[in-house]
Amino acid sequence: MLKLDMKLAVMQPYLLPYVGYFQLASSVDNFVIYDNIQYTKRGWINRNRYLRGGEPATFTIPLQQGSTDLEIRQRLIANNYNPAKLLNQFFEAYRKARFFDQTIELLEQVLKCKHDNLFEFLHHSLRLLFQHLSIDTSLLVSSQIPANHDEASQARLISICRAMQAKTYVNPVGGRDLYAHEEFAAQGVKLQFFQFAEREYPQFSSAFVARLSIIDALMFNSLDDIRTLINAGTTHD
Repeated sequence: MLKLDMKLAVMQPYLLPYVGYFQLASSVDNFVIYDNIQYTKRGWINRNRYLRGGEPATFTIPLQQGSTDLEIRQRLIANNYNPAKLLNQFFEAYRKARFFDQTIELLEQVLKCKHDNLFEFLHHSLRLLFQHLSIDTSLLVSSQIPANHDEASQARLISICRAMQAKTYVNPVGGRDLYAHEEFAAQGVKLQFFQFAEREYPQFSSAFVARLSIIDALMFNSLDDIRTLINAGTTHD
């Protein structure tokens, strides 16, 4: 049964996103991830950053060649993707981290996923992370919601909210200039913005590098501390 005051957020599916992504997810009742939007090379859909030798380094899930018009759910992981090789990169980078053992086990489950479809791979990883972080928000897939997916960005979001009977839509604060409160209100939806909580933590002996993959945070912090951080963001109009 849907809550009468249900809050909803919509995001692209990212590869092992940074902690702010999970702060947003935990602040709402339903978290929708897009599978039926165009894949873009620039962004965090199949790449992210980790700490290597005190510096940020990029890791990537390689994809098969495909048209630039393909949606995320239509992209396939490259045949030469080697999860063991990628896992070893994390092993070398973090093997002396305090919470390495419990985190590398989670990472192995993510990277060795058997799906060759990009969206299914990402969906699987986010489900694992929600469970690991004790986030009880419902994780939903956009194409499974009976909304008007042919609309432009704002209208599409409003359509998703109406289809889900959401009373409040929560967007990262960086999108404040993209959406209008009055347009949402006209359709019975309250628009709010989420401010991520930034917090430094020890990363070996080097200066802190912010906004790395959630894996970095999990390597250096207890689950209790991470869960506290996840609940630290704020929502406002």
